[in-house]
Amino acid sequence: MRSKDLTATIDTMKIYLLTHQREFKRPSNTGNIVTRIGITIAKAIPWERKNSNLELLETIKDKNTVLLFNNPEAEIIKDKLPYDNFIILDGTWQEAKKIYNKSPYLKEMKTINLQTGRKSIYSLRRNQKENGLCTAECVAEILRLKGKREQAEKLDMAFQEFMNQWTIKKSQP
Repeated sequence: MRSKDLTATIDTMKIYLLTHQREFKRPSNTGNIVTRIGITIAKAIPWERKNSNLELLETIKDKNTVLLFNNPEAEIIKDKLPYDNFIILDGTWQEAKKIYNKSPYLKEMKTINLQTGRKSIYSLRRNQKENGLCTAECVAEILRLKGKREQAEKLDMAFQEFMNQWTIKKSQP
């Protein structure tokens, strides 16, 4: 299958990156990688505290939509992913927590926590959570768990290149 044809088989699945406003401006934002490389089922939506996105609110009504967020009630996902629509909070850990706490509609959602054994290679920000994955790594794991290995590998390669470029920049005087 050619890479142009990848999206034809997954048009019912959606991944929403509910993105903090500041995150769009950060060069360390990995959510940008997801949308930039042509993962067409993923869409970045700016989070607004008072003006919730109508498409997102409609999608939330679907019982097949879950929020990827680590909280005590989250369903642990290790190897099977029975859902089709995903919302990922895109921002720093502190911003993600703020988005969750200030958005009552998110608190009403079913939440999942990925525990696939993947270790994050993302090291560009302070206060990283143990066993936490960045946005691009989360999307890659979702794609992999949904059987979209080719897209997951494409995203993993783009993310690895992104990290390599950061390493080069950091090592230059």
